[in-house]
Amino acid sequence: MTVFDKDTSAYWMPFTPNRAFKKNPRIIESAAGMYYTTKDGQQILDGCAGLWCVNAGHGNDKINGAIKSQVDKMTYSPAFQAGHSLAFEFAERLAQLFPGDLNHAFFTNSGSESVDTALKIARAYQKARGKPEKIKLIGREKGYHGVNFGGLSVGGIMPNRQAFGPLLSEVDHLPHTHDLSKNAFSEGQPTHGADKAERLLDLIALHGAHTIAAVIVEPMAGSAGVLVPPVGYLERLREICSAHDILLIFDEVITAFGRLGDSCAAARFNVQPDLITTAKGLTNGAVPMGAVMVSDRVHEAMMTGPENMIELFHGYTYSGHPLACAAGIATLDVYGQEDLFGRARDLAPYWQKAIHSLKRHDAVIDVRNIGLVGAIELQPREDKAGERAFEAYLKAFDAGLLIRTTADIIALSPPLIISEEQIDFITNTLDDILATIQ
Repeated sequence: MTVFDKDTSAYWMPFTPNRAFKKNPRIIESAAGMYYTTKDGQQILDGCAGLWCVNAGHGNDKINGAIKSQVDKMTYSPAFQAGHSLAFEFAERLAQLFPGDLNHAFFTNSGSESVDTALKIARAYQKARGKPEKIKLIGREKGYHGVNFGGLSVGGIMPNRQAFGPLLSEVDHLPHTHDLSKNAFSEGQPTHGADKAERLLDLIALHGAHTIAAVIVEPMAGSAGVLVPPVGYLERLREICSAHDILLIFDEVITAFGRLGDSCAAARFNVQPDLITTAKGLTNGAVPMGAVMVSDRVHEAMMTGPENMIELFHGYTYSGHPLACAAGIATLDVYGQEDLFGRARDLAPYWQKAIHSLKRHDAVIDVRNIGLVGAIELQPREDKAGERAFEAYLKAFDAGLLIRTTADIIALSPPLIISEEQIDFITNTLDDILATIQ
């Protein structure tokens, strides 16, 4: 048990059972490379890249150095009616990285803000082109799009929504694609489920395409438990959206910046959305930041009216923050110089074989993976949903491994610098733990 002599009552922790945690807090003091170090001096291998964000590993010297250098030069610059050079440089670097005509970056401070920004841009775009009736937003069951009101509204994880209603009214949802009866233990993309995209045609028939502004989906649903898109599913969504003049938004807060072995899921699956939301790996988690990548078509539709008029009445005090931009530019340099996207792609087969070895345990009802992401789904205990996975979480932490759990799913997404030996440590540790869980 950690000896922690500070008063814990003032800090209301996010997404945490505060009362239980504070009885036996897990306190992290430092981090380097693949490892955290606790207050007690224990090394903890980071099996989830922080919260899906530390793709280049902790404490990267180049990223840290860029932030330190910028601190001495300028720590803040307003983004309204003024700018600084790093914001323009970073936006240009992102435009070069993302596929197709996603040539414009709107900076935010988080994934939640990126989602709400993208939804607002989608509605503003439709109004700017003379179609103000196109306001409906289509999300998906089990989708996670952050915690602001727009993202909660299009999101589809019930516990995240239930205390905060009513949410936005002009919203509907596609069915999720998770089907254990047909796709359990799929290696990579499951073969069944592309037909779930056809449900969008039903929503179009119900509401009318003339009322729908955009569809937003995570190409791979991360927070719901690593739900990998069925073969052909994303392609079919793109076809339907294009045929009915509906924008397609990919929420890539988790999947962008190498997680799937490419710059983003759009590139990995060769499906071109109209907007992409990003955050997390954008700055390697070193400074909070998000960005919405916007296509030429959407951007140009907004660049109308008198030149001295604001085109989009939206933004944040910290949009394009100098420290965040410095961190982001250095992060892109590290990704390129160390070929971390290629590293993730090369390690993916080894990762896949390693985590699928865990299917031998009786409590395991599914293992799924893509890129350097994986999930082990456990059979819930009767009337005690989530208990098995959280037991595994606590035992893993004690054994020197940080994992993430959602319901009874163990989610894994290590930094892209991971070695084969460290992959073995993750799976061997979980193998031992799962053997003890009844």
